[in-house]
Amino acid sequence: MSRIALILALLAFSVPAAEPLRIVTLGDSITKGVRPGVKAEETFAARLEAGLRAGGAGVSVVNVGIGGERTDMALKRLAKDVLAQKPAVVTIMYGTNDSYVDQGKSASRITVEEYRANLAKLVDELRAAGIAPVLMTEPRWGKTARLNGAGEHSNVRLEQYVAACRAVAKEKQVPLVDHFQHWTDAEEKGADIGKWTTDQCHPNAEGHRVLAELMLPVVRAALKPAP
Repeated sequence: MSRIALILALLAFSVPAAEPLRIVTLGDSITKGVRPGVKAEETFAARLEAGLRAGGAGVSVVNVGIGGERTDMALKRLAKDVLAQKPAVVTIMYGTNDSYVDQGKSASRITVEEYRANLAKLVDELRAAGIAPVLMTEPRWGKTARLNGAGEHSNVRLEQYVAACRAVAKEKQVPLVDHFQHWTDAEEKGADIGKWTTDQCHPNAEGHRVLAELMLPVVRAALKPAP
């Protein structure tokens, strides 16, 4: 090996590979994704990572979704489970549990005002840490979902929380992925969105594909530094 070739080889060896940008997906069981009928590699988080990498982005997507979680619970673990990972971007998707009315109850688990305030605080804390937040509405429930404790279809309450999420995104000027609207539009065009779920609520593999496809351009844009 020539001296020049040796020097180049040593330089290449001594320069560490760039760390991939980290994206965290924060949310409830819909974000967690894994359940009977849905493998880890079929979740929207895994599909998002694959799609971004296919486009040339050096990223790693970390899924920290927890079943049954609400926005107030997310705030309590934000520092440990999200900020400590120093991500570049965090997607936030809540509302299904926050809005739900349990059997024997007449009120949602937390009020829409509390939900809106919690979302705003999540956004503020992420930005204070230099992290780009992306808000997301939850997907729409299927038509044959079981009625909630108030005897309503769960979309009746969820729609109010979706409106609050949109309002926070507008107020805070945060990118928004509006899954609820996308699923609503699909249903109005004749799609049976229940077939995108395992139980009229949790997405199946096809539902996660739909979620990931809508997310890709928004998250890709969020990864780019602001002009």
